[in-house]
Amino acid sequence: MRFATIRTDQGTTAARLDGDVLTPLEAGDVGAMLAAGGSARERDDAPEVPATQADFAPVVTQPGKVICVGLNYRSHILETGRELPEYPTLFAKFAETLMGPRDDLVIPSVSERVDWEVELGVVIGRTARYVPREGALDYVFGYTIVNDVSARDFQFVTSQWAKGKMCETFAPLGPCLADREEVPNPHVLELRTWVNGKQMQHGSTTKLIFDVTYLVSYLSNLITLAPGDLIATGTPPGVGHGKKPPVYMGPGDVCRMEITGIGVLENPVKDA
Repeated sequence: MRFATIRTDQGTTAARLDGDVLTPLEAGDVGAMLAAGGSARERDDAPEVPATQADFAPVVTQPGKVICVGLNYRSHILETGRELPEYPTLFAKFAETLMGPRDDLVIPSVSERVDWEVELGVVIGRTARYVPREGALDYVFGYTIVNDVSARDFQFVTSQWAKGKMCETFAPLGPCLADREEVPNPHVLELRTWVNGKQMQHGSTTKLIFDVTYLVSYLSNLITLAPGDLIATGTPPGVGHGKKPPVYMGPGDVCRMEITGIGVLENPVKDA
């Protein structure tokens, strides 16, 4: 199944995506649905919504954790000039960075080097603590798309990356959460990014250094993962900062991302 969070006149609601139609459910968002056990009844007081007319919110609106993995594709590491990591490179984003798959991506007035990063997002389905790698996928509810937007002029001014990652609207998320029946193997997916119709990124999760099973197990040994928590698993090559000369997003651009079996993010870029 596929699930989404949509905005309505009464607020946000979780919805089941059946083909091109969204059926509202009795949960405020997909994260609330997962916290309640991973299912919800259809709402009697809300009509079905055509997907083309829906106002999509981030698929999880208030995750307890947004854990991001850097430097997780060999070819991306090479384009940055760094060495292959022995352990996952981790940083965090905040719920305020999340936005819907069609919302405006707003460039902070203090940044001139805003970059794209298409990533497979993993959403936890049940509480995970000290999980062995062999059973790690049992704790995953499903998968989505994350754009780990990055202000490169802030990211590298210190050894800590958070400054360039934490701006509002810097994590477009969605359009849906595809469960493990829809995406039974997260390690065979194609990821692509286009900016203004020009393809910038193309990669495959077959090239992950630390795959989903490793990451869920590793992270669960550091901190308890709860239903609705989001893990962004890293980006393949083709980021703007790695091009010669570098290329960054600006007002009027449109950033489009796609992952096999999940859907499309398409965010217009605007000034603050």
